[in-house]
Amino acid sequence: MGNRCFLAAFLTWSARRWLVALGVAVGTYLFFGWSTAVLANPVFGREIPPTPWSPQVLLATAVLSGLLSATYVRNDGPAPLRIGPVEPAPGTRTARAGAIGSLLAYLAIGCPVCNKLALLLLGSTGALNLYAPIQPWLGAIGIGLLAVALIVRLRGEISCATLALARSSRPGAGALTTEEILAALPATTPPGRPEGPAEPTISERP
Repeated sequence: MGNRCFLAAFLTWSARRWLVALGVAVGTYLFFGWSTAVLANPVFGREIPPTPWSPQVLLATAVLSGLLSATYVRNDGPAPLRIGPVEPAPGTRTARAGAIGSLLAYLAIGCPVCNKLALLLLGSTGALNLYAPIQPWLGAIGIGLLAVALIVRLRGEISCATLALARSSRPGAGALTTEEILAALPATTPPGRPEGPAEPTISERP
């Protein structure tokens, strides 16, 4: 994956992005959980109880879907580290990977004999003996696709100009650490506090 500084991108996220991430995560959790009856409700039911790992897959899918969706929202407004308004980068492949990952996770936590397509192709016995055993793999693949898509999006946000500036000052060096990336980002002054001498960036240090 190259350098591992992609988590620093979260520090540049505005409140708008976090609200979108929270909204999508909660919506995904409730919709997937209710429609598959992993979350008990009076509207939907299932003939086979949820597997012990279904709640964990549901939660991971909801969180990753929320974070991934937020990367497609314009990033402006107050943030712990502000590098200026950032337009969301296009990402057709990551969007497709995220959609496929969410679908696979949804199929993984669903009732195997409630899936009309599985019943049509395999029958009730085949759904239990053939489809149910691969559901954990569907969940793992789905979560993996969502995670990879999110990492790719975050790495694209924190790279570009910031990484180019940092690397230009240390030719031939290895991958940058998170601390070095944060040091290269321009510092912001909290409201109400007087501006002091700016910390030297990587390129300004002796």
